[in-house]
Amino acid sequence: MSDLIPFSIALRERSSRAHSSSEHAGFMADLMKGEGTRDDYIALVAQHWFIYEALERTAGQMRNDPVAAVFISEKLTRLPALEADLEFLVGDDWRETITPLPTTRAYVDRINEVGATWPGGFVAHHYTRYLGDLSGGQFIGRLMSRRFGFGTNGIGFYLFDDIADPKAFKEVYREQLDKAPWDAAEQERVIDEVLLAYRFNTELFDDLAHAKAAQVA
Repeated sequence: MSDLIPFSIALRERSSRAHSSSEHAGFMADLMKGEGTRDDYIALVAQHWFIYEALERTAGQMRNDPVAAVFISEKLTRLPALEADLEFLVGDDWRETITPLPTTRAYVDRINEVGATWPGGFVAHHYTRYLGDLSGGQFIGRLMSRRFGFGTNGIGFYLFDDIADPKAFKEVYREQLDKAPWDAAEQERVIDEVLLAYRFNTELFDDLAHAKAAQVA
């Protein structure tokens, strides 16, 4: 990685195409265009629960790692909000009604693997999820609220009440990426893992579309 290009910028540039492909996948594009249903949104929230349960559980394992620990913040924690959203959207028995789709299971397995063995890989998934939530996720939350009349109920996942300035928070996060003690080879590995995370996201949207089609058939 060139010393002239900060790692955070190289990471963003190298993953921009994968990011765009993920957010324009059919299922998500339909939801954003208003062609998706409330049940479609609930299905997405349910899969998010499995992903963030793994990510935040492995964050507990990484808290003592000197590299990974600087990225972990209680302000980012999403699991309680997801659980409140599911209780509102599905009911008290939501845990008995949701199941992970195949891509979600693979995604969770990968988070569990890197979260136990590889700080850089953990940071790659942490970065992909949370900085996305603090960026486009804010727009998605507002859109879903208007689309389905939720108010704040049902979109708590997208509300970061403890982060007053998301832009400033993301700038600090990127500065931490630039300071991470990774050589060029490790930076490449982290970028590859971010690309894998985006691939999981895209394939999850495909799974959601297939699951929806199977219910209709």
